[in-house]
Amino acid sequence: MKCLSIKQPYAELIVTGKKTIELRTWNTNFRGNVLVHASKRIDNDDCKRLKIDPSKLITGAVIGKANLYDVKHYKSREEFLADSRLHFASERYYPEHAYGFLLKDASPLPEPIFMRGRLGFYNVDVQL
Repeated sequence: MKCLSIKQPYAELIVTGKKTIELRTWNTNFRGNVLVHASKRIDNDDCKRLKIDPSKLITGAVIGKANLYDVKHYKSREEFLADSRLHFASERYYPEHAYGFLLKDASPLPEPIFMRGRLGFYNVDVQL
């Protein structure tokens, strides 16, 4: 199954259904179910901004799944900021992170599956 590593707290926000757009610097043609891997890195500044306790976040593990159903290309700062309640990113991420992976049907796994993450989409031998 395809997997995507995402920095915390964003991985947690995705699997709990609060974050429905994952920002990237690159586009993809991939559509379908994807495992959400919480990378070992935690963005403590964003945890503080979003009032999330970083000590409660799982890292270095697959923590859930979501369905990537489309990609949005942000062509202006205004368009990017209009979706801020869906991607949770601050203005500092634009214009570099101009692609938004649109996600739905997210859910956490009952137990995390600890493994090493990678860049981009990668295949893991996990069946759900």
